[in-house]
This record gives sequence, C-alpha cells and structure tokens, in this order.
Amino acid sequence: MSNEVFKDASKMSGGRESDDAIIVIEGVFKRFKDFEALKNINMQVGRKEVVVVIGPSGSGKSTLIRCINRLEAHDDGHILVDGTALTTDIRNIQ
Repeated sequence: MSNEVFKDASKMSGGRESDDAIIVIEGVFKRFKDFEALKNINMQVGRKEVVVVIGPSGSGKSTLIRCINRLEAHDDGHILVDGTALTTDIRNIQ
C-alpha cells in the first residue's frame, strides 16, 4: 500500500502531541505474505475528533481499522488507545 493516503494525517490533526490523543498510531506495518497492506502508518486521533479514512480500493483503509479494533494483528509498530498499547490486555480500556 502506498503511504500517500495517510502521509498528511499529522498535519490534519494540527500536529497535536500524543498525550492529547485518544488513539496514537506509530510506524504500523501489516503484511499478508509478501504483500504490505500497511506501510509505516503514523497518525493521531484526538478526543471528540471525527476522522475519515479515505483512499482508493486496496489502499489499506479497512486493514487499518481492523488493526485498531483488533480484528487483525499488526506486524510492526504501535497502536495505543487512551495510552494503552493494543498488544496488552485491553479489557480495562473504557
């Protein structure tokens, strides 16, 4: 996937610091065999912020959302929701 769909996400979020964000995505990669569905994705979503993920078919939109909601495991990088890494037990996230 081309990183072009997500390359300006930090600009759109006003360059906010990660401690103000409810969702932080840093250097996320997702591969399906030899295909890179997500390549070095970086973005932040603030509290009460509405974010729209747009892009052409096959650009990784659904894969990104599936990684955020843990329907898919990302291969590299970090996804934090309210400061909790999604690689840890998320039952306490509210």
